Amino acid sequence: MTRQKDAIMDQAEGLRRLQRPPTKVITVASGKGGVGKTNVVANLAITLARSGQRVMVFDADLGLGNIDILLGLTPRYNISHVLSGEKQLSDVLVRGPQDILVLPASSGVAGMASLDVATQSRLIDAVSTLDIPLDYLLVDCAAGIAGDVLTFSRAAQDLIVVLNNEPASVADAYALIKVLSKQYGLKRFHLLPNMVRDAREGQALFAKITGVADRYLDVSLDLVGSIPLDASLRAAVRSQRAVVESAPQSASAVAFAALAARVKNWPLPQGPSGRIEFFMQQWLRAEQVA
Repeated sequence: MTRQKDAIMDQAEGLRRLQRPPTKVITVASGKGGVGKTNVVANLAITLARSGQRVMVFDADLGLGNIDILLGLTPRYNISHVLSGEKQLSDVLVRGPQDILVLPASSGVAGMASLDVATQSRLIDAVSTLDIPLDYLLVDCAAGIAGDVLTFSRAAQDLIVVLNNEPASVADAYALIKVLSKQYGLKRFHLLPNMVRDAREGQALFAKITGVADRYLDVSLDLVGSIPLDASLRAAVRSQRAVVESAPQSASAVAFAALAARVKNWPLPQGPSGRIEFFMQQWLRAEQVA
């Protein structure tokens, strides 16, 4: 009788999970560090949450995470404590502005930047047991084209590539797109010029990459907006706050609002591919193939 009851409960749990609304998984990447990628993730997450969306941020720069610092959070634990078995995932999550959830990465922990398959499996198991309905999972991965960056980019439903008006940033953004396209078959990329003077400068950066990509790559590039570097954004970073909270009428905050509105219009995943555990399984599969 007990076994039958357990089986019925397991079936009910499985049905309940399948009936969850799909979670939109978006990875935010950059070819080069220092382009403000983590700031983009933080402000996008908070803006989505202010519009009633349930949002979680996964700091996927596993060895050098810093989104908690950017938001002035002081988590007691991080993802390394989950992988070691010391804590459950629910113990590690922290609440940020507008009730966003943040899964903090470790900082300066050796070995976290390159996880073996068994450790990745433990992370997938931990995420699969997380009983929190979400509308968006934003993945803030490390800069560059190595390791987990490629696998996180391939596992998500949408990829935003952040760049700014520096020759190295433009070149490295193109390199990231090229690797993901030629080696892994990704065809669709959303580009976000950040820390620019105005929309015209952002459009010029987009034109630089599309001019080369149209000639050498079989990809679809989409300009999702431009984020200006104004005085309010600089002040927000210094005060460890999101500019959409500290100066919601500033040019940069208005640009983030426009970005969030655009993101909300992207089609939702259909079926189980929208579940977070599927994303984690895709990450593991991509790592094995790589």
